[in-house]
Amino acid sequence: MSDGGTPRAGGPEHGDARKAAEGLTYLSGFGNEHSSEAVPGALPEGRNSPQRAPLGLYAEQLSGTAFTEPRAHNRRSWLYRIRPSAAHPAFTRTGNGALRTAPFTETVPDPNRLRWEPMPEPPHGTDFLAGLWTLGGNGDVTQRTGMAVHLYHADTSMERVFSDADGELLIVPERGGLLLRTEFGLLHAEPGHVALVPRGVRFRVELLDATARGYVCENYGAPFRLPDLGPIGANGLANPRDFHAPVAAYEDVEGPVEVVNKYCGNLWTATYDHSPLDVVAWHGNHVPYVYDLRRFNVIGTISYDHPDPSIFTVLTSPSDTPGLAGVDFVVFAPRWLVGEDTFRPPYFHRNVMSEYMGLVEGAYDAKTAGKGGFVPGGGSLHNMMSAHGPDRETFDRASAAELRPQKVDDGLAFMFETRWPVTLTGQAAGADHLQPGYDDVWRGLERHFRPGP
Repeated sequence: MSDGGTPRAGGPEHGDARKAAEGLTYLSGFGNEHSSEAVPGALPEGRNSPQRAPLGLYAEQLSGTAFTEPRAHNRRSWLYRIRPSAAHPAFTRTGNGALRTAPFTETVPDPNRLRWEPMPEPPHGTDFLAGLWTLGGNGDVTQRTGMAVHLYHADTSMERVFSDADGELLIVPERGGLLLRTEFGLLHAEPGHVALVPRGVRFRVELLDATARGYVCENYGAPFRLPDLGPIGANGLANPRDFHAPVAAYEDVEGPVEVVNKYCGNLWTATYDHSPLDVVAWHGNHVPYVYDLRRFNVIGTISYDHPDPSIFTVLTSPSDTPGLAGVDFVVFAPRWLVGEDTFRPPYFHRNVMSEYMGLVEGAYDAKTAGKGGFVPGGGSLHNMMSAHGPDRETFDRASAAELRPQKVDDGLAFMFETRWPVTLTGQAAGADHLQPGYDDVWRGLERHFRPGP
C-alpha cells in the first residue's frame, strides 16, 4: 500500500503490519489544509475537478460538514482515486454483533455509580470490527446528536474495510499497537496515543501485537475540534502541530474485498471488485489523525486548589449551547502537583455533565488500583448529578500527605464527558465484568465535624 500501490497478497500478519508502521512520516497540524500525493503529478494544479484528472484518476469530494457551514468549521477533502466510490454493488444488512447505536432504549438511565473490569479475552479470530462492544451512549444518530462509548478487543487483523457514516471514531488503545490503513494513508497508534477517524472515511485496522484492547468514542455530533483557550492565551493544552495526518498511500488491488458500512445504527456489507483504499492523492482538512497524549501541555494551579477537569480537554465537539459540549475528550496526563494547603486529587463533586472514565496505564490519583479497583482496560461511569470523588483510601492518604511538589507520572487516564446521561446497553448492564459493590469504595468516610472551639 505505502510502497506505491503494490497489491496486498493474502491476509495481513503482525510482522508485516509492524514493518509497515515503522518509520512512517506524517503531515503536521490539526485542522490544516493538508495535501499529499503518493505519485508525483497526481494532484491537479489550480483546480479541484479538471476535465481529466491527472494520471487517469477520478476526482471526488468527501464532505464531513454541510457545504455552507462557516469556513472555520467546514471539513472537506478532495480525493484522487483509481475508481470513484460510486463504483460498488448494493449493500445488504449484516449482523451488528455487540455494536449498538443511539437512541439507547434497552435500559432506563441509571443514576448509580458503575465500574467495569477490563473486557475479557476475545474469541479467536476476532478483528477490530467484530470486537466492538457498546457500553452505552445518548442522543439520536439520525439527528446527528450525542455519542456512544464502545470498547474493543481483538486478536486478528482486519481484511475487510470499514466506514462509519454515523459519526467519527476516537480510538484509544490500551493494549497492543494498531496500524490503521485509511483512504488517506497509514497511521500508527500505540497505547498512549489516540487515533481520530472522521465520519465516512474507510479504513482497516491491523494488529501490531498478538492482541489489542481499548476504548472508542463514537461522536455523532459536530466534528471534534481543539477547545478555545480563553484566558490561557495562544498556547497550551493540545498543540495543533502535535496532531499527525497520514501521507498519501494507496492499494491497487483487483479482486473481492468486503466493505462494511455503519449506517443509522446497522451494519451493511458489500463485496467490491477492488480495494476502496485506492486514493493516490488528496488535499483538504477532513482527514484522520494520530496524537500522542504524552505531548499534552498540562495547565494547572501553581498556587492553591485543584482546577476543574475541563482544563485537561484535548478535543471538544460543541453543541448549540456555547460551552456545553456534546462530548469532550479529557486526558489526565503526567503533571506536577504543587498546590499549597490543597487537597490535590480531584475533589468530591456532582456534575451536570456525565463522565465515562478509562485507564490506559498505571493508576489514577483519585481511585485505588489493584484487583477489584480501577485498572487499565476498565472503566467507570458517573452519570449526571451522581455524587463521586476520591475513594476513602485516597481521601485518607491525600488529607494527611506532606505537601511537597509531587510528580504524577505513574498513570494515564482519560474521560469522555458528555452533556446528556449515558444510557447503558443491556449487555453492559448485565455484564459479568461489571463490578459489584462499587459504592463500597466510599464506605467508611468518617464524620470529622466538631462544632465549637
